[in-house]
Amino acid sequence: MYHHLLVPLENSPYDEAILSHVRALALMCRAKVTLIHVADGFAARNMHALKLRESEELRVDREYLDQCAADLAAAALEVDAVLASGDAATEICAAAQREQCDLIAMATHGHGFLNDVVRGSVANQVRHRSLVPVLLVRGSAVRTTVPSAT
Repeated sequence: MYHHLLVPLENSPYDEAILSHVRALALMCRAKVTLIHVADGFAARNMHALKLRESEELRVDREYLDQCAADLAAAALEVDAVLASGDAATEICAAAQREQCDLIAMATHGHGFLNDVVRGSVANQVRHRSLVPVLLVRGSAVRTTVPSAT
């Protein structure tokens, strides 16, 4: 069925829903999982142009990705983690192509139509731009598990 899943994470409680879903799907399909987080703060977007060192934002994001990858690896999954910066939808779709993923699985916020029209939605942009199928799982703003200490 699926061989390689790309899972965008945002370092928020919404990630729990998609990680739970992906864990089961990847085990069932024996699929590789690539986690991606697209940092979009000023330092992340301008790090290369301004020759900046890794910011606190990127360090925290990298630690989060590594912890999520370790949690999935503990469930006997093959996992990679990619930290990118820039426009989230663009980076997610590019990573899906570059990593040869056959499914993008991501959480949605469920803002509602009007809020998505006003604010935009990364999930909506990805589903319109992606050349591979996109699985959307509605997440929750409330964290149900306690993040592990590193």
